Amino acid sequence: MSPLSVAATVLRVYYVGVRVILQQLFSRALHAPEVPVRKGTVAFVTGGAKGIGFYTAKQLARLGMHVIIAGNNDCEGSEAVRTIKEETQNEKVEYIQCDLASMKSIRLCVKSFKAKNLPLHVLINNAGVMLVPERKTVDGFEEHFGLNYLGHFLLTNLLLSSLKEAGTSSHHARIVTVSSATHYVGELNLEDLQRSSCYSPHGAYAMSKLALVLFTYRLQHHLTAEGSYVTANVVDPGVVNTNLYRNVFWAGRVVKWMTAWLFFKTPEEGAATSVYAACAPELEGIGGGYLYNGKKTQSSEKSYDEDLQRKLWHASCKMAGVPDVTS
Repeated sequence: MSPLSVAATVLRVYYVGVRVILQQLFSRALHAPEVPVRKGTVAFVTGGAKGIGFYTAKQLARLGMHVIIAGNNDCEGSEAVRTIKEETQNEKVEYIQCDLASMKSIRLCVKSFKAKNLPLHVLINNAGVMLVPERKTVDGFEEHFGLNYLGHFLLTNLLLSSLKEAGTSSHHARIVTVSSATHYVGELNLEDLQRSSCYSPHGAYAMSKLALVLFTYRLQHHLTAEGSYVTANVVDPGVVNTNLYRNVFWAGRVVKWMTAWLFFKTPEEGAATSVYAACAPELEGIGGGYLYNGKKTQSSEKSYDEDLQRKLWHASCKMAGVPDVTS
């Protein structure tokens, strides 16, 4: 990527952000939906110790679900469990260590979960990093791609058997993956994923969010083809006031500090669409959608490219070391 292309990518990402902020300013924020209590339902939430993930986990616990929080910080995880239990009066909240930047950690996490002999009805792929400086995961992948996308790709594939076992014709298991409006400007070149010249954190972040949308659509195609009682949807939480912005350049952080209270969603509001996708009765048996503010909307044109979906899936299976069941 040339320096000029890097600059253009930065401008496109911030253009999308401003556009979403203006939409939020003039539209009513979605709040967690009123749905029946879900006792006996087990939910697994990545990044559930803070930000959007914390409020997602808390709302699911409030609905009576048994919530598993997966995260890479044991202190934050333990504190989140304690707080959620205290505020929801639901004792069925647990923490499992899972570093999505490490395939070994992901496999150990899944092993720990399966040792509990619990069903799995809801998987929420929420965790992520944004605009981090150029660095690699322990497996050698660019961090946005490796953690935001490939880590969740592997986790989902490893938990898919549990989801299929839990889903029924009347109550499908659900996979909810958190993307972002930045996917609209994301570019995905499968032949050049690990190139590091003229690194753009904005471009890498947008690419990882596009990959999540492509992955969700391909996954739903596979689930439908084999008749599984599992659905997969992707959600856009909007522009939310969380610590993800800590890597934004200093002037941007100052502007955020001054204006976020007015223009950004709160983390609780940002979690609402994830909760909606996980629980709403009107989404029973419906997958393959891109949801924003509780409504199905169009994702980017390139995200519907079925050839790109297939190629990404095949490449991801090789990188993550899982069988390609869609071949």
